[in-house]
Amino acid sequence: MSDQAPQEEADTPGLMEALSGLIKTGPAYWLVNLVNFTDGIAYFGILNILVLYFSHDLHIPDQYASVYVSVLTGLVALLMVPGGWISDSLGIRNAMTLSLALGFVGRAALWQCDKLPASFLPMGVVLSLVVMAFATGILQTALYAGVKETTTVRLSSMAFSLLYAIMNLGIVVESLASPYVRTQSGLNLGYGGVIGLMALITFLQLALHVFTFPRMDGVAQAAPDATEEPIGIESADNLGPANPLADPRFLFFIFILLPVRTLFAHQWLTLGPYITRCFGQAVSDKFEWFNALNPLVIFFAVPILCHLTARVHVLRMMIIGTAVSAGATFLLSLPPDVGRLVAYVLVFSLGEALWASRFLEYVARLAPPGKVGAYMGVGNLPWFLAKFTTGLYSGAMLTRYVPMEGTRSPEALWTIYGFIACVSPVGLLLAYPWLRAGDKEKTQ
Repeated sequence: MSDQAPQEEADTPGLMEALSGLIKTGPAYWLVNLVNFTDGIAYFGILNILVLYFSHDLHIPDQYASVYVSVLTGLVALLMVPGGWISDSLGIRNAMTLSLALGFVGRAALWQCDKLPASFLPMGVVLSLVVMAFATGILQTALYAGVKETTTVRLSSMAFSLLYAIMNLGIVVESLASPYVRTQSGLNLGYGGVIGLMALITFLQLALHVFTFPRMDGVAQAAPDATEEPIGIESADNLGPANPLADPRFLFFIFILLPVRTLFAHQWLTLGPYITRCFGQAVSDKFEWFNALNPLVIFFAVPILCHLTARVHVLRMMIIGTAVSAGATFLLSLPPDVGRLVAYVLVFSLGEALWASRFLEYVARLAPPGKVGAYMGVGNLPWFLAKFTTGLYSGAMLTRYVPMEGTRSPEALWTIYGFIACVSPVGLLLAYPWLRAGDKEKTQ
């Protein structure tokens, strides 16, 4: 059994050739990534502090704060299904305009929630989060469709890798800036000040987008090689059936990743409270810097690892990458230590770099022309389950194992989460022959 990708994937350009090809594309691809970059700053700038904003500024208990965060993250994934339909119907430019406008409204409203009377606070928080989630659900599918329509088949692997890497660069920027905005060593604006700044960034990007983004007609803009078909045109890469819900292998593939995806949810649900409660003041004041390590590794590692593993089949990369990410969690099964915390973030990030962008590319390749948004919506349904269900129990787990006051046992907490995540690589490994056989059938 060969573990190489199909022949179409084997004929990939070199790293510098691929980067050079993308640089020579028209402005639309890079304007898509500009929105991707600034929204990465705004969305994750809020997400990384949201549990702490709820507990410290709005005085919401842990078990309820995590549920509120799950309302946002779970709905983002769920609303990618109608968001994909909206993106395909309105077109990339209009879909991005709508999503940025809604994002500004939702983030600005969340910023003002601390001024609401206690009786109206739950309603205000939920409404703000729902608007924010709907905005992100539309934007994510529009970004994927934008990459597919502005690049060619030969550059698709690097194009999607850069999309993922540039989003992570936005997370690096906000993670480094956030402590300065909120603490006494900087502007001392608190958690609410960070959220207000993220709303302002969204508004500025909306204004820039309206005046600069070109109108598109659904085909690649300034493709680097006119002899190549844009990804959005019917080609041999469209491997799947018209309805992804009719493909049992595809459904198994996306849902078996659910356990390891819970670790991503813990990056904003659990890691922040863990650091602020189990480490000293000097570390907790800059806990976002540990969040910055992950996207910093992703930004540099994804394009390089994408090039080095381009000929390795996506299923094999899923097994290797998810095993590395899940295994990293057991580093936190030992007593809290800054060195081990850094090692965990680095190893987890390398695992993510091995498989996350390849997943996006694989789902996009399966989509028929004009259906990228819809396919991405279905492909991200497990994200809804992972992000929503994780928040339902993570707050209670924090209260039991890492409470704000009292005896703490973070080692037990991370051991449990590590074993949950291991279900993904083990499941993929056991199902590999069946999944690989189905993939070969589609390419024959």
